[in-house]
Amino acid sequence: MSLSMTWHQIRYEQLSFWRNPQSAFFTFVFPVVVMAVFGGLFGGIGPTEFYYGRSALQYYVPTIAALSVLGACYSQLAIVLAMRRQSGVLKRVRATPLPASVYFVGLLAHCVLVSLVDVLLITAVGTLYGVPLPTPAHWPALAAGLLLGAAAFCALGVAVAALIRNAEAAPAVVQLVLFPLVFVSGTYMPVHSPLLNTLASALPVKPFNDALLHAFTPDHASLPWGDYGVLAAWGAAGAVVAVRRFRWDQGRGD
Repeated sequence: MSLSMTWHQIRYEQLSFWRNPQSAFFTFVFPVVVMAVFGGLFGGIGPTEFYYGRSALQYYVPTIAALSVLGACYSQLAIVLAMRRQSGVLKRVRATPLPASVYFVGLLAHCVLVSLVDVLLITAVGTLYGVPLPTPAHWPALAAGLLLGAAAFCALGVAVAALIRNAEAAPAVVQLVLFPLVFVSGTYMPVHSPLLNTLASALPVKPFNDALLHAFTPDHASLPWGDYGVLAAWGAAGAVVAVRRFRWDQGRGD
């Protein structure tokens, strides 16, 4: 794979993204607004058992950061791929000399970059409400959690895009999968049901939440290998489905 060609594709995806300033603006403003609203609502709640010994915002900064990664690496990726396939963009790309691997690396790297900017913005808003930054000892856990989560949800986004039959159905299909998961995984509110926690722990969103919560919690020293393992397994499963089922053109009957 040519590094210069890969860098060119990443740059192309970034330029395409910023040529739609309204979309780019709301991509970055939405999580900041959510975090600011949560700060106003829950900023006065100190460490409690309900938030597992954390303050409310120590809990919500990592979970909303995880949600922003899901938005960029799963939801938007699946919708964009479905739209590009239906409009014929993917078919035209496939007919060019550009290797498929370079095209996808460029697109996925763009999604990861967008999600990382979102995470930085959310963390910055959290600091305004007194949420401490992860200590240097926790940076490896934070980096590993973000990279594994972004990779897993990119793979799942491509897999879901492979199963979506038309672009009009893409938002509904994406949200149908994501909406219940974020609630049972404790994104917006801790879940204290042992049964739901056991179920959600085997799905990809809760382990991602837990990995980031771990990185933002000062008294957690060891790495959450179990959460990493679940994310890696889902990423591998998504990659298998994506490779086997992905289509470059709309095809008949779609």
